[in-house]
Amino acid sequence: MQWVQILILGLMLGGVYAVMASGLTLIFGVMRIVNLAHATFILLAAYLTFFLYEFLDVDPILSLAVTVPVMFLVGIAVYLLLFPRIENSPRFVESTVLLTFGVALFMEGTMGRTFTGTYRLVRPTYGTESFLIGDLYIPKGQLYALIVSAVLLLLLAALLYGTRIGGSIRATMQNRTAAQIVGVNVRRTMALSFGLGIALAGASGTLLSFLFPFFPASHWEWVPIMLALVVLGGLGSLQGALIGALGLSVVAAFVMTELGPTWQPMTFFLALFLILLVRPQGLYGKPLEA
Repeated sequence: MQWVQILILGLMLGGVYAVMASGLTLIFGVMRIVNLAHATFILLAAYLTFFLYEFLDVDPILSLAVTVPVMFLVGIAVYLLLFPRIENSPRFVESTVLLTFGVALFMEGTMGRTFTGTYRLVRPTYGTESFLIGDLYIPKGQLYALIVSAVLLLLLAALLYGTRIGGSIRATMQNRTAAQIVGVNVRRTMALSFGLGIALAGASGTLLSFLFPFFPASHWEWVPIMLALVVLGGLGSLQGALIGALGLSVVAAFVMTELGPTWQPMTFFLALFLILLVRPQGLYGKPLEA
C-alpha cells in the first residue's frame, strides 16, 4: 500500500512539473531559446500570487486569472526587447544561454531587493488539508494543483491543435523557413509563443506558491529539475515534457521515501547526466542541426 501512496504523491506533483516543463520546451521548440531565466518568471508569478492573497485575499487558484495574462504580456515584452537583436546570430542558441542567464541574475537581484530574502508561502486552508481514502491520504493542495495542471495542458493542446495560431506555432516548430514560405508571420508567432511559454511559467508559479516555500534565489533549485524534465522528453517535444515530468516526479518520490529528502534532487541531476550521455536528443526529440 505504501508504494501506491508514493505513486499518487509523485503523479500529483508531476502534473505541476509538466506545466512548468511545457512552457520551457515550447519556447525552445519554436525559437531554439534555452531559457535559463524560466524559473525566475515562475518565482515572479509566485510572488504576485502571494501578494494577491496577502493583501486582497484572492485564492491562489483564482489568481490564475491575473497571473497568467500578466505573465503572457511580460513574456511578449521580454521577447521583443531582447531576442530580435540576436536572432540572426550564427550562434543563436549559445547566445540565448548567456542572455537568459543574465536575465535570471538581473531578476534575482531585483526580486531580492524588492521582496527581501524572506521565505514566502501562500497558505490557503486547503494547503494543509487532505482527503482520506482508506489508508491513503491525498493532500488537497496537490490534488487541486494536479486538476488545474490537467486543465491547463488540455487548453494548451486545444490551442496548438485546434486554432490557426496553434497551426502557425507547430509549423514554426517543425521548419521555420517552410513556415515563412507558406505565409506564417514567424516574428509574431515567436513573440506569441514566448509569451505563451512565460504564461505557463506563471501558471506553474501560482501553483507552486502554495506547495513549496520560495525566496528570490530559489529559482536555481528549479533549473536542474526543469532541464532534466525537458531533456529527458526531448527539447521541443511537448509530449516528451509531459512523460518526463510524470516519470521523473514518481521516481523522485520513491527515492525520497527510500533514501531521504536529501537524495531527491540527485534524481534529476542523475537523470540529466544519463540522458545526455546515452541519448542527448531525449526520448522524443530530434538531434539539433549543425
